Amino acid sequence: MTDTSLYGFSDNSFQAAGGLDGIRKLVDDFYQAMDSRQDAAIIRAMHKEDLTESRDKLTLFLSGWLGGPRNYHEKYGNINIPRSHAHLRIGENERDAWLICMQSAIAKQNYSPEFSRYLIEQLSIPAERIFATSRKPLA
Repeated sequence: MTDTSLYGFSDNSFQAAGGLDGIRKLVDDFYQAMDSRQDAAIIRAMHKEDLTESRDKLTLFLSGWLGGPRNYHEKYGNINIPRSHAHLRIGENERDAWLICMQSAIAKQNYSPEFSRYLIEQLSIPAERIFATSRKPLA
């Protein structure tokens, strides 16, 4: 599949990501990057030492977000991405570190170049929303 207009419809993105197993591998590579990259230490410190729950949450979220099974809600309830991260102060460094880890993880997957670009562009949207929300004064 090279027509990027097909991504984002039905389960096309979910399938391009390799289904649930592919997303799980992406998430594992993402957290491996977070654990090993010096420039990601700032965001690694925001997580519990045991990343089991974080891995599960991100896997289930991405599954539904990419058009696959929407199991996040069943297990963890509703999610509002900016609100779920409101307790964290996300600046440019944190946003960029998250995106760098995700880019590193995407590069390790067997994705087409078109899907890789599409995915990081789409993931940049919630990353930017979290950053913008975090910059607002707390009420």
